Amino acid sequence: HVDHPEPGEAPWEAPPVAEEPAPVEPPAPAEEPTYAPAPVAEEPTYVAPPPPPEEPTYAPPPVADEPVYAEPPAAPAEEPAPAAPSWLDEPAPAPAYAEASAEQPQTEEHGAVATSAERPVQLRRAPSPSVADLPKVAGPKPARPRGVPRGRRGLRRVVPLLLLLLLAAVAVFAYKLFQPFAGEGSGQVRVVIPSGSTASDIATILEEQDVIDSAFFFNIRTRLSGKREDLKAGTHTLRRDMSYGAAIDALTENPAAPKVVKVTLPEGPSIHEAAPLVRQSGLKGSYIAAAERAPRSAGIRTISVPKGTRTLEGFLFPASYELRRGSTAEDLVAQQLAAFKRNFDEVDLRAARRANLSAYDVLIIASMIEREAQVAKERRLVAAVIYNRLKQGIPLGIDATIRYRLNNWSRPLRVSELNIDSEYNTRKRQGLPPTPIGSPGLASLKAAANPANVGYLYYVVKPCGGGTHSFSSTDAEFQKDVAAYNRKRDALGGKDPSDC
Repeated sequence: HVDHPEPGEAPWEAPPVAEEPAPVEPPAPAEEPTYAPAPVAEEPTYVAPPPPPEEPTYAPPPVADEPVYAEPPAAPAEEPAPAAPSWLDEPAPAPAYAEASAEQPQTEEHGAVATSAERPVQLRRAPSPSVADLPKVAGPKPARPRGVPRGRRGLRRVVPLLLLLLLAAVAVFAYKLFQPFAGEGSGQVRVVIPSGSTASDIATILEEQDVIDSAFFFNIRTRLSGKREDLKAGTHTLRRDMSYGAAIDALTENPAAPKVVKVTLPEGPSIHEAAPLVRQSGLKGSYIAAAERAPRSAGIRTISVPKGTRTLEGFLFPASYELRRGSTAEDLVAQQLAAFKRNFDEVDLRAARRANLSAYDVLIIASMIEREAQVAKERRLVAAVIYNRLKQGIPLGIDATIRYRLNNWSRPLRVSELNIDSEYNTRKRQGLPPTPIGSPGLASLKAAANPANVGYLYYVVKPCGGGTHSFSSTDAEFQKDVAAYNRKRDALGGKDPSDC
């Protein structure tokens, strides 16, 4: 054993024994391999603890007190960037590590791994650079009010402008709808509303005769007023440039209608054929004189006619008309022209234009269809024959054009008449006649503008066919159909075999 000195005696000197490690003393923690810093430094990705609170250089500079868009001050040019601390590349001395380990108590959850984890942070994490050390970035764009996005500021400028434009549009619409003219208008206009006309038809008639400014707004006013179904047909004495309300009142509160003259003109007849019907109705004046004038002078400007044409043939729409007693033939012609404009607007001219045909050509073809086709389903077939013959340069051979030239619609044509030298002789001349040969209806107008897609070049009346025809594409087929027609006619003693 070892003897201990008494208190009064001098200390016992035993240098060799004092320098030996005591058997009960454990080796210093820094010398144990479990705390070696090298292995831990190589595995920094396993631990990411927060930076130690005792190192103020690790805390980022305060940002909350700085303006949001302020550019950070530039570092002085003469001050070099601080050198990286040497402790990033060299392991820390053992005593410092031991001291840090002593200050961090070990728990069951944070055992030796948690204690040794502080060294990787010290090895990897450098002190946060000061603002002067931060790299310079592009400064912000010119400052705008804080808290107001750029898009919203632009929207605040655009919205008032849009509202102003909207208010202006509403004001214009309201003005047009409620007060386009100042009340009762001026002058007098005799307006005839045909029986069965809708409010839209009436609006169009009033606009064409300058009674109102817009058929569109008149339609809206009739709906708003609740009088759309109360507009009366008949002859009305109105004024030009009337307000919508005044026009509606005049059409609904019209006094007892005066005695009228009714004239019915069927589809197909020419001006000369219709003249006796007009004269019998009691209208004053000459119907032929009223109709023999240039279409342009009569207000026909949407359809181009050959220069020098001085007839309204084809433009006088066939229908039933009512006129005030004492009216003239010119009044009837004016109503027929207005009816033609309304109906011709429904005709689709695209197919005709692809065939290099004008609107006036369509009108001429329609007048021939009206004479040739006795059955509605054959209108487009007759139109196809005309189109195909025009395309191939074959004369049309339609005798109705010769009858128009001779004004002979009843007796058979003589051979000499079939050979007359005239632009209306489509047996001798290629192409269309110079003008329409009658007044076609809407069905024939539509057929003339849109023929059937067939290759027919001929047609002959079917014997006992009730007015129907046999259509063919070759001359041989055509001759067979002609022979059948002649045999039946001879059997009937020369009578027309179309309707036995």
